[in-house]
Amino acid sequence: MSCDPLTSFPSLDFTGQVALVTGAGAGIGRACAEGFARSGADVVVSDVDERTGSETASAIRDTGGNAVFIPADVSRAADVRTLMAETVSAFGRLDIAHNNAGISAAAVPMADVDEQDFDRVIAVNLKSVWLCMKYEIPLMQSQGGGAIVNTCSALGLVGSSLGTAYVAAKHGVAGLTKTAALEYSSQGIRVNAVCPGIIRTQLVKNTLSAPEAERQLVALHPIGRLGEPQDVVGAVLWLASAAAGFVTGALLAVDGGWTAS
Repeated sequence: MSCDPLTSFPSLDFTGQVALVTGAGAGIGRACAEGFARSGADVVVSDVDERTGSETASAIRDTGGNAVFIPADVSRAADVRTLMAETVSAFGRLDIAHNNAGISAAAVPMADVDEQDFDRVIAVNLKSVWLCMKYEIPLMQSQGGGAIVNTCSALGLVGSSLGTAYVAAKHGVAGLTKTAALEYSSQGIRVNAVCPGIIRTQLVKNTLSAPEAERQLVALHPIGRLGEPQDVVGAVLWLASAAAGFVTGALLAVDGGWTAS
């Protein structure tokens, strides 16, 4: 069963800090944005989908939190620069960045992958993480430090048949995370990544119409079930917190044991 990370980790207090979450309109991003808000952070909710992003920010405010929604396509440098500028305009600083935006990819053999589809997956799942860090890091340098948590994947740790673009992008996120940690941790900026297994987001639910499809996915996880967005929240918040102050360059598997073998 899943648990509420704020009950399990009551010491995670982000009062007075500003947290940015990309891809926060749904799934892991929404759950983490709400988790940061419940832990006291002022939250910048960002998503390319203005309806779902606005809904996340409204839900946070409705429960007593402080959040603003800033739309952005984080695969575009101009949008990312605007996102950072508007974050500073809204809250004056950036302490935590959860670079979570991503899309799925068609399951086809490598030789059959469409070039435009490949480029789009790389842009949204990999280039966006680089762009966000490119513009987040100078803000954090100017204020003396910060914490970045990227959303990688279990498929950033292992290969997978029929996963060409997605696997390539997530392995790239793993490499970017380690490289940024080496370059900036001495300046007080910790950079880590979570590597979720298959999480029951709407994108995954859309593929589970047949019971056999779900059984096959569950079988990848020795823990015996798929993950829920809330299962990832505790890992993200911990990596962003002072409790993980000696952790940087880590790729934290949150995958029900998938990559343990």
